[in-house]
Amino acid sequence: MMAVTSSCKDKLGMDSGKYVRYTPEQVEALERVYHECPKPSSLRRQQLIRECPILSNIEPKQIKVWFQNRRCREKQRKESSRLQAVNRKLTAMNKLLMEENDRLQKQVSQLVYENSFFRQQTQTAALPTTDNNSCESVVTSGQHNLTPQRPPRDASPAGLLSLAEETLTEFLSKATGTAVEWVQMPGMKPGPDSIGIIAISHGCSGVASRACGLVGLEPTRVAEILKDRPSWFRDCRAVDVLNVMSTGTGGTIELLYMQLYAPTTLAPARDFWLMRYTSVMEDGSLVVCERSLNNTQNGPSMPPVQSFVRADILPSGYLIRPCEGGGSIIHIVDHMDLEPWSVPEVLRPLYESSMLLSQRTTMAALRHLRQISQEISHPTVTGWGRRPAALRALGQRLSKGFNEAVNGFTDEGWSMLETDGMDDVTILVNSSPSKLMGANLSYANGFPSMSSAVLCAKASMLLQNVPPAILLRFLREHRSEWADSGIDAYSAAAVKSGPCSIPVTRTGGFGGQIILPLAHTIEHEEFMEVIRLESIGHYQDDMMMPGDIFLLQLCNGVDENAVGACAELMFAPIDASFADDAPLLPSGFRIIPLDSKADASSPNRTLDLASTLEAGSRPTGDYSKNSGCTKSVMTIAFQFAFEIHLQENIAAMARQYVRSIISSVQRVALALSPSRIGSLPGLRSPPGTPEAQTLARWICQSYRFFLGVDLLKSVSGGSESILKEIWDHSDALMCCSLQQLPVFTFANEAGLDMLETTLVALQDITLEKIFDDNGRKALFSELPQIMQQGFACLQGGICLSSMGRPISYERAVAWKVLNEEEDAHCICFMFINWSFV
Repeated sequence: MMAVTSSCKDKLGMDSGKYVRYTPEQVEALERVYHECPKPSSLRRQQLIRECPILSNIEPKQIKVWFQNRRCREKQRKESSRLQAVNRKLTAMNKLLMEENDRLQKQVSQLVYENSFFRQQTQTAALPTTDNNSCESVVTSGQHNLTPQRPPRDASPAGLLSLAEETLTEFLSKATGTAVEWVQMPGMKPGPDSIGIIAISHGCSGVASRACGLVGLEPTRVAEILKDRPSWFRDCRAVDVLNVMSTGTGGTIELLYMQLYAPTTLAPARDFWLMRYTSVMEDGSLVVCERSLNNTQNGPSMPPVQSFVRADILPSGYLIRPCEGGGSIIHIVDHMDLEPWSVPEVLRPLYESSMLLSQRTTMAALRHLRQISQEISHPTVTGWGRRPAALRALGQRLSKGFNEAVNGFTDEGWSMLETDGMDDVTILVNSSPSKLMGANLSYANGFPSMSSAVLCAKASMLLQNVPPAILLRFLREHRSEWADSGIDAYSAAAVKSGPCSIPVTRTGGFGGQIILPLAHTIEHEEFMEVIRLESIGHYQDDMMMPGDIFLLQLCNGVDENAVGACAELMFAPIDASFADDAPLLPSGFRIIPLDSKADASSPNRTLDLASTLEAGSRPTGDYSKNSGCTKSVMTIAFQFAFEIHLQENIAAMARQYVRSIISSVQRVALALSPSRIGSLPGLRSPPGTPEAQTLARWICQSYRFFLGVDLLKSVSGGSESILKEIWDHSDALMCCSLQQLPVFTFANEAGLDMLETTLVALQDITLEKIFDDNGRKALFSELPQIMQQGFACLQGGICLSSMGRPISYERAVAWKVLNEEEDAHCICFMFINWSFV
């Protein structure tokens, strides 16, 4: 039964005081139609009346009103559910913040007490005394407190249970108590829209991080996901459960052996021999805690494993509490001793950074839980018809394949080739069947592939004063500046139907790079995308050229404000069919900060690399103001499938290719390093080629010819001085070709800053790319006037940089540039008073 209120009737134009009553059968019939089509057309409503005799006594207008009210109720119901969910989240977050406040108050009280105690001890020690035994006693006591010597732990079943309860107590004291002094993670402010409350340790042994947050999953599901560490922790190579014991209280004790990949080629991998204890507390909370078992006796042990350094997990784990209304409140603690002594001194910050541990482990777990919760509550189909779980699996495969290439474990079948006299690039070969299962062993036409092995060329390099996010973003956006088209085509041939041969480096390369997004995790600034490289050439006779080349690419760590975050760009060639089981041979880059300066970069920094790449001048903008010292280590790894009899030739090609990439990265890093640029006066001059000087002269002459005034204040100098004044002009000047699809051919320093590009990558940007629809219409309407009259003045508006950032400009002038024969050479644009929005 349903009644329409008078206010609704007036709004819908119905007669006042008239009510429409529906029988349960009529409501059931209308509900069936509503679930099929919530907004039926007039014809559909008339058809419904004809097909359902029970609705024959109702007018079509009344049916329309019923559907309108039904949609209104549905909208109100969804909004009510959303508000209830937000309220539950805020209530839980408030509870979490109150608990955190209580913990901080306890920590403050403890610090005040310790401060008073140490002050008293200091005063006592300062008093003159002749009691040598007393002084010796004080010093000895302090030393014992700093380095406690614990006897070996009993690893028998009874001893393990005792150790498990002790681990549980220590873990809870870290998660909710004051056993560790926690400080807020820089840049991670708690709030209803944040990932959670993130903290790192201060002054404790090893590295430690803690996270508290809300997830829309039940505690048992949360525990199940977190215990499957390889599914969310990309640095985890494997976890083997070697023994499981049940406790009398319903808990379980597991003995685990875990291996972690090394993040760079300059350090060995880590492994752990540990115990995991799962139990349910009296208040219904679920606890999963763990610790290493290195110092044990009377029980199972794990001998050292070749290529791994045995590290320690101090009492860590997960406290998972059910939340009112569904979901869970989770506390995560990660506390490790990663044995930094085993790596070169320059790399030890990687193993002594609690921020890096938090970014790669603690926050990764919380992000993974939130992502799965969102997928369950809002199931969607993302790019190319893939479910989020399928894309997540592809991301895991890319990351795992890249980590395997970086580490090159012998038990995976990798063996090292001899160097060519230089040890800057390491070459590994893998011809084991398990490795080749990831490559395409048969082509679509049924003929077997000749590829019988995989070769990996890898190297690591130290970078100075270049933020990882800035450098990686440039590598992602400007592939043509470091990649070789012939190498890309060769790599793609491994997943194409046809034979492949040794790649030949060719000039020209690919005509375009098109990014097709698949998934984007906003919290983590992670992108998964398909890159289509449009080919403009053809293979030689002994090689088959694919039409377009497709790369599956994973990029993360592009957020400049994420302190301690690692930046990664990994990609693998795929076939256009892009099957779920597509063979993947990942290659790519990983940049890890060795120190974390919060002010090392600025969001407004541009990618003007003309200073180095084309002997231009120093970048402008916020470079010098935010040039904090930033050290990082970059790891490069590229994999190639090849025929075993071509091993020597492919190895030489791979070495040369990786060395060329290192050279390109060094040039880019130099251009992004303000301190290096400021100390090199030779980098302050604009490009000085004769062609550029001639073009600068044509630009000035044409401007005066068509507009009747001089572009520059002084034009008395020669071509070189004119070019320098053009380069240093405060307004953005840029020239585009007169082709059917105009592309930019030249820009001064301000123009490169505005487009956020380089002189080399400038030619990949088309004129229409920097304007939106309205801007393109206005521009193309003025082009005939520019060609006939010689110039046009454009009103101010909005355009876009190559990075997609909006740019406002007060006005713009466009004029035709004439050559010596007074023929049209190009069109020059001058954008006046521009700025990033």
